[in-house]
Amino acid sequence: MNTLIKWLEKTVVPVAAKIGSIRWLVALRDAFITTMPATMAGSIAVLLNALLRDIPTQAGWTGFVSAMQPIIGVNGQVWTATLAVYGLIFAFTWGYNLAKQYAVDPLAGGIVTLGAFLMGLSQSAAATLTLGNALGGKAAAELTKAGAVIADKTVTINAWGYFNFGAQFGSGGLFTAMILGAIAATVYIWFMKKKITIKMPDSVPAAVANAFTAIIPALVGLYVVGILTYAWTQVFNGEVFIDWVNKTIQGPLLHLSQGYGAVLLLTLLVQLFWFFGIHGTNVLGPVLDSIWLTAQLDNINRFQQGEAVQYLWTRSAFDMYAWIGGAGSTLLLLIAIFIFSKRADERAVAKLAIAPGIFQINEPVMFGLPIVLSPIYFIPFILAPVVMVTIAYWVIQFGWVSPIKVQTVWVMPPFINSFLATGFDWRAPVLQLVNMVVGFFIWAPFVIAANKIQPDQLEGGQA
Repeated sequence: MNTLIKWLEKTVVPVAAKIGSIRWLVALRDAFITTMPATMAGSIAVLLNALLRDIPTQAGWTGFVSAMQPIIGVNGQVWTATLAVYGLIFAFTWGYNLAKQYAVDPLAGGIVTLGAFLMGLSQSAAATLTLGNALGGKAAAELTKAGAVIADKTVTINAWGYFNFGAQFGSGGLFTAMILGAIAATVYIWFMKKKITIKMPDSVPAAVANAFTAIIPALVGLYVVGILTYAWTQVFNGEVFIDWVNKTIQGPLLHLSQGYGAVLLLTLLVQLFWFFGIHGTNVLGPVLDSIWLTAQLDNINRFQQGEAVQYLWTRSAFDMYAWIGGAGSTLLLLIAIFIFSKRADERAVAKLAIAPGIFQINEPVMFGLPIVLSPIYFIPFILAPVVMVTIAYWVIQFGWVSPIKVQTVWVMPPFINSFLATGFDWRAPVLQLVNMVVGFFIWAPFVIAANKIQPDQLEGGQA
């Protein structure tokens, strides 16, 4: 066991440390975290509408739904300003956090990446009207001349000056925001670092001076993206950049994320990083959020609009079914310690760690027990989440439990989080309970074995 741990320490830790120190990935992780106020507000709105509209409608309570229309309408407004435009919000936080990483004006950085994102979107919308009678004669000729497409009783008009709100402002715009924002931010940061800026006298107020300092870097960054996106539409016969990104990058990645292999690999990597004391969920946060959170937001928006959800495995599924109490499902370890452990040191740590563990915070047990670099707990720490994620993945694939369609706070306790996140599917807490039992029985034999080992033998891989 020591040989395996030493080998992993030699090969895995340097890679994880390197990933965790890449400023672009740190900025990407923080950009998603910064959007939390918007995602939670939008998710509460979706949850409330599920309670006030969707479930009562299914039950036939039309009178109740009619009475709740003002509240339902307000919730719709909140959703419109948050999750429906999540890509727009992220486009700003992406540039803001990138600029912070390089110690340049973050507000200007956010503005630059927001503008770059908008340049990659379609700027016209098609509206289709169904007429009572087929058009003909002069009316049809004039509409056709204006660019309308007439087919029997339908008239389709393509009007400039409209963004495709539903398809591009939400989660569908995330990868476009990342790519174009990265290009614009690179130029902006480079010019700022090279001090190719307008220098104002010291007597000018700081707010005014900062604004003038960012003018040239922002101007160049936006023009670079403007030239690229304009040239793109010219070369590819009017196809806007976001359509290409969604077709060739975002779509395939989201499809790949739904495979068992991708889910299992991500779970395993998070566990390995954590075992060596590296915050695996933070290090791999850019992957988790850019792929599985994108899928989750798509589900939430579809659920809000009464559509069938598209993705079965999403970001919160890891927390609810594989990492109960934190990475490694350490809440189950704490329960096993209370039942089986005869070690005073383990029981003392468990008493302190149980309350945070219920709310998905496991640093006290990870570093206090410790689990980090403890050979006796290496196997269950890796095995329990792998087995649990496998059970949950296939149960959801077979349609026995609903996929996640509502965002919940990650610190929400088990059972409550899955019940709310799945749109009140009672089978989700049952799945959590099954996984908790399985995880508990994986941890228990190692807790019993630890009774025979002295406390100092569990530290730093000395057993």
